[in-house]
Parts: sequence; C-alpha cells; structure tokens
Amino acid sequence: MSHILTHRNIITLYVVFLTTFCFSFCSARITPETSSTANATQTINLNNATWHNFARLVDVQVGSHVSGVSELKRYLHRFGYVTDDDDATNFSDVFDGHLESAISLYQQNLGLPITGRLDPTTVALMSSPRCGVSDTHMITTAAAHTTARYTYFGGKPKWNRDTLTYAFSETHKLDYMNSDDVKKVFRRAFGRWASVIPVSFEETDDYSTADLKIGFFAGDHGDGQPFDGVLGTLAHAFAPENGRLHLDAAETWVVDDDFKGRGGSTVAVDLESVATHEIGHLLGLGHSSEESAVMYPSVKPRTRKVDLTVDDVAGVLKLYGANPRLRLDSLTQSEDSLRNGGVSGRFLSGGFTGYVLLLVVLILFI
Repeated sequence: MSHILTHRNIITLYVVFLTTFCFSFCSARITPETSSTANATQTINLNNATWHNFARLVDVQVGSHVSGVSELKRYLHRFGYVTDDDDATNFSDVFDGHLESAISLYQQNLGLPITGRLDPTTVALMSSPRCGVSDTHMITTAAAHTTARYTYFGGKPKWNRDTLTYAFSETHKLDYMNSDDVKKVFRRAFGRWASVIPVSFEETDDYSTADLKIGFFAGDHGDGQPFDGVLGTLAHAFAPENGRLHLDAAETWVVDDDFKGRGGSTVAVDLESVATHEIGHLLGLGHSSEESAVMYPSVKPRTRKVDLTVDDVAGVLKLYGANPRLRLDSLTQSEDSLRNGGVSGRFLSGGFTGYVLLLVVLILFI
C-alpha cells in the first residue's frame, strides 16, 4: 500500500482538524458530577442477575467486614486487577488495602475519578454488563499512553493477511433469532472495521477452516472463560490468530435496535454493538479507557453503540495501516448528520487530543 499522501488529502486533513476543533469548542459543556452519579445509580437498579448485589457495597470503607466483598474481589481478579498470587477461592469479606489499590487501578483504567472508594459511579460500572476479555492489557500498557486510550494484547499480535474468512457455528446458535439477521449484523460490523484498514472479511460456510469462528455458547463451554448468565459477561473474543468469538446464549439479543421486540425486555442487548466490539479484539485491540469508544469494556442494556471513534480508529490504524479507500472527507459532514449518529459524529467524541492523534496517525499511515 502506498504511503504517499496526496495534496488533496493534506488539505482535507487540515479541514477535518479545523472543523472538528471548532465543533468541539462550540459544543463543549461541563457535566456536573452529580449527573453522572445519578445515571450510575440507574444502572445499579437494573436487574443484573450476576453482579447486582454489588449495589449494597456502595460507600463501604477500608477495614470493614461486609458480606459480598469477597465476590467483588473475585470480580476484580477475573478482570486482572487482583494478582494471580492471591487465592481466588479463598477471598475474605474484609475491605483491605489490596482491594483499595485494585479499585484505584480499575478506576484509572475505566476513566473514573481515582478515589479507591466504592462510590456509586464505580459500583454502577462494576454492576454493568461487559466484555469477558480481561483488562490485563490495560494495566500493563497504561503507562505507555498519555493521550491515546486504546490498548493492545501483549506482544501486539495481528493478522498478516489482507483477507480473513469468517463462519457461524451450525450447532451453537440462537433458536429465536433468524440466522440471516445474525449474518446481516456481522456483515455490517465487519464492514465498519474494513472501511478503515486494508483488511477484508469474507463469509464462508466452512466453520472448521474459517479464520474467524462465531457462535453462541452457554455457561462453561470449554475455553476457560465460562459465561455467567444474564447481564454478566456478554461475550469474549481471542487475540490473533486464534479467531474465536463467543457470545453468551443466555442474553436477550436484539438486532436493528429493536428493543421493543422480545417483549420489550429490560435486559435486551444489541447484538451489533457487541459484535463490533468483539471484532476489535479479533483484530488485536484491547480495551479502551475512553467511554465513548466501541472498545470500552462495558455497555448498558438497551443501548446501541456501533460507530467507531477517533480512539478506535487510531488504535487499529497503528496495527494495520489505513485502507487506501478511506474517505477523510467523510469526517466533515453536516451537523444534522452528526445528530443522526453517523460515523463522523462518533469520531467527534474523541476530544481535542483525539483529533490531533487521528491527524498524526493518518499522516503516518495513509
């Protein structure tokens, strides 16, 4: 792929930079801390079958002995915040200094105020459904990032080919969802990533030989990462070149933002949002601490979050370079388009440092 930047694209880059900066400056606003806490409390009140009991740990202090703290320690152990030196089967219910440090690290990685306390916002996020992939890569690479929030798996694995095949399991699928609808969702999700990097994705019927293998699984399904029921871990995927993407069959999955379907379930999860996130893992991206990013580890029920942000794009471009057909001027659509949730609107959520970062990355890789 040619790395020569045309005169037209240089001009477009400056237009993108100036336009996004002006839009950000004009629409900037300060959100009171009480507002985020109120939203967080709403999340706590969701009927999270796996972690909803964390709500009773709000404002528990260091030194306290409270039932449920051991479960919180197991949660933090599972996602990489409590070291493997600790016996995960023998956690106590004492809020000790090690737990305080783990909470501080969790808050740092997830973009929360670092307090070491179980404040409502922190507990709400811990109670929210999330990706089952560990945050270990966020912990080991946090010091290397100053403005970027994206991370990679250890060793920065990637695919060294420009076409990847994918297939769906014929035995691990949902009875209530049309397979054509599932395929349509994944076609769109793969297309988002393919639009920015020089990698294409082709569906195949041969599950055994496909590079990427997709299926819906329940409970302990033999990969060392058992699912835990409704609104716990939603899905997980493995780093290149493993290629497995597993979704929790216990979830109430919906397509095309149809949250009124399935009886208007309060625990409905948008399949396309989770698929787009997990494909990022298949490509080698870890989790991002940028809440607006697709690669942020948590997503609320009945929420659609499918458009790539500055952080998502910058991270994957550094791994694969840019798709030569990437249209830079697509980032400068009208404000009406932004309100409609287009790609450009999500790019604008990256903040001023995000725009600078994307500008630099595009110059380096196009």
